[in-house]
Amino acid sequence: MKLFELVLKRLVSRGRLTVYYANGKTITVGQPDPAFPDLALRFKDGRVPFDIVKDPRLGMAEAWIDGRVAIEGGGIMEFLSMIRANNPWEQGKSIETKNLLKRSVGSVRQKLWRANHKARSKANVAHHYDLSGALYALFLDRDRQYSCAYYPDADNEAGIGLEQAQEDKKAHIAAKLHLKSGMKILDIGCGWGGMALYLHRTCGVDVTGITLSEEQLKVARQRAADAGVADHVRFELIDYRDMKGPFDRIVSVGMFEHVGTAHFRTFFDTCRNLLTPDGVMLVHTIGRMGGPGVTDAFTQKYIFPGGYIPALSEM
Repeated sequence: MKLFELVLKRLVSRGRLTVYYANGKTITVGQPDPAFPDLALRFKDGRVPFDIVKDPRLGMAEAWIDGRVAIEGGGIMEFLSMIRANNPWEQGKSIETKNLLKRSVGSVRQKLWRANHKARSKANVAHHYDLSGALYALFLDRDRQYSCAYYPDADNEAGIGLEQAQEDKKAHIAAKLHLKSGMKILDIGCGWGGMALYLHRTCGVDVTGITLSEEQLKVARQRAADAGVADHVRFELIDYRDMKGPFDRIVSVGMFEHVGTAHFRTFFDTCRNLLTPDGVMLVHTIGRMGGPGVTDAFTQKYIFPGGYIPALSEM
């Protein structure tokens, strides 16, 4: 418990956090900060602090999921905001990882889990994307664009909604691709088919969309059939490494985060071979602010197995 309290004191200085142990003991760390509400963690069993110390990356999250920790004075987002404000991820490696040995171990681990072989790729995709469509309907636009929307300014002073921002993103991508009617387009990681259908509808191109998600494939094919364009917009369940070209254009939106750094060169080499000599490719990906890193443990285990936000230096 002393080790847990030592870690907690180092972790929180901005904002006040109180911990109520299952045995009745209480500890408060940090200082009041107008940016955060005063929060409290109530541990419902004596194992919680030990689980957090044993695995700081997952202990707290799993205890909260299991109902063994209650957050008072706010919710999970307020708690995460406080922790992130005290430990900005943009600053790079934490104090603990400055140790040379730990850096070396981290580098080996990084290389191992970033491997993304074909056999694992489909399982990783299924874990996240082969879920009920009702889930994605809760937070995506009607076209189910599952990546960054396009806003003209950071503060969105125009008050553009999600639907329009995603439509603007597709238009922005189409303009960059400089499409001409009749071109053959490959959409790698086509999702639920929205981008492919948009490009055909607005630019008159033929599109082949590929995915490793059976649920996405089913939805995308049905959408193409319903629109009466299945002969121009086709969807296949296939790994990009098994595709045959050539294509005039390649577009990939929000898929590169699943490639894995060990396969970056394979990805770009494969895409180059799939393009015509004067072909153009556009890769839209989320990137990390600093240098190379690792995916946090919670995301790796529960949300995006095999996923990794790349640094520009790695790309």
